[in-house]
Amino acid sequence: MRKIFLAVMLVGFVAYAGLNLAESVTPYVTIAEARSGLNGVQVKGLLDKNFAPVQTCDEFSFSLMDEETGETMRVKFDGIKPDQFDEAYHIVAVGKYDTTDDSFHAKKLLIKCPSKYEGQRPQA
Repeated sequence: MRKIFLAVMLVGFVAYAGLNLAESVTPYVTIAEARSGLNGVQVKGLLDKNFAPVQTCDEFSFSLMDEETGETMRVKFDGIKPDQFDEAYHIVAVGKYDTTDDSFHAKKLLIKCPSKYEGQRPQA
């Protein structure tokens, strides 16, 4: 009886862990795929220089550009502009696209800066 109970508990734990892991995974998608309305995605792109970032009292917005297709998307982040945003090489926005205001609502921004060690390769 005790072995059956332990086996049921183990199966339950594995199922619970698997479901939580599946919910926490946020895939990288393109801007076009993000616009399709998928929940919880990550969109990687470059800062679109044609749209100046705007900081209001409770929201930071900017335009993200897909480096392969050139497609752009407006991103709204509830918060302040992240440190080193202006030096960003790539920006990753984590959130969901909202069709009502035609923008991506990011709950998290990841700033990818160029390495300070790039270009410091030893001379042959």
